[in-house]
Amino acid sequence: DRLGVGAMRLTGEDIVGAPPDEAAAKRVLRHAVESGVDFVDTADSYGPGVSERLIGEEIGDDPEVLVASKAGLLRNREGDWIPHGDPDFLKNQVLCSLDRLGVDAIDLYQLHRPDPDTDFEASVHAFAEMRDAGQIDRVGLSNVSVDQLETALDIVDVATVQNRYDVGNRDEEAVLRACEDRGIGFIPWGPMYA
Repeated sequence: DRLGVGAMRLTGEDIVGAPPDEAAAKRVLRHAVESGVDFVDTADSYGPGVSERLIGEEIGDDPEVLVASKAGLLRNREGDWIPHGDPDFLKNQVLCSLDRLGVDAIDLYQLHRPDPDTDFEASVHAFAEMRDAGQIDRVGLSNVSVDQLETALDIVDVATVQNRYDVGNRDEEAVLRACEDRGIGFIPWGPMYA
């Protein structure tokens, strides 16, 4: 079991740009790790790139902390989150994430959200290729259904699924059960929503 923290809010307002005080954001990360947090979750789209950069500068390749990131989600000018699962885009993003995090391989790299305009299997194959190339250690999925999880498992070992799950939203019970049945870690996002 791990104690984790999400790093989406280490960025500027509306999850765009740098925070007003980068030193304070880094202190938050350092304090979290010193308090026993051993799992930090981020994404290339947070900032974009800002959250990963701050984590890389403050935590780096600390063997005591598992750093997870995600790719496959963009922002438009209106602030909407837009899925983008093109395999070439994903394979480029892992290179950017590796550089910002300052690591040789990302502990856990997750498909942020399936893209309805891209074949899901093609997106998952890109993650399998990243793992086989040694760029990532483990593959994760986020915002997926049970059917999508089963499809992905036919392609690659899936270490984790990260879906919304909180006291007021239990819509992902079937996904949670599927993960439990298969020994796959489940990371709830937004667990404090009510």
